Amino acid sequence: MIKFKIVTPEGSVYEDEILQCTIPTQDGEITVLPNHIPLVSILKIGEIKFRDKDGEHAIALAGGFLEVRGGNELIILADNAERAEEIDIERAEEARKHAEELLKKADQTADIDFARIQAAMERELNRIRVGKRWKNLR
Repeated sequence: MIKFKIVTPEGSVYEDEILQCTIPTQDGEITVLPNHIPLVSILKIGEIKFRDKDGEHAIALAGGFLEVRGGNELIILADNAERAEEIDIERAEEARKHAEELLKKADQTADIDFARIQAAMERELNRIRVGKRWKNLR
C-alpha cells in the first residue's frame, strides 16, 4: 500500500492508502506502485487515476508537483485538484465558454493575458473531460 495525499492551497483533497496511482507529468504519464524509487516531478494539467480498496477513482488536476518518498509515500502539491464525482459539468462548461469568449477578444500582443486565458480554458476542458468520463463509468 502507498500512503497518498493530494493537497491544494485550499486544503487536502484526498488522503488515504492506495494500491497504485497514474499521474500526468511534464515528461509523460507515470504510474506509481508500492516500493517506487524516490522521485520529484512537475505535473501538468490532466487526470490522476488511482485505485484503493474501494475501486478506481479520478481527479482533475491543474498542475503542481509530486514527490515519491521512501516508505511508500506519495504526496501531490496541486495548483488545483477536484474529485471527478464533485465536478459540476454545467458550471465547467460555462467557465470554458467564458474563457473562450475572452480568448477571442484578447489582444494577442498582450501575451500574459492571452496565456492566462488559454490556461483557464485548458483547465476547464480537463474538468469537463474528467467529469464526463467519470459519470459515463458510473
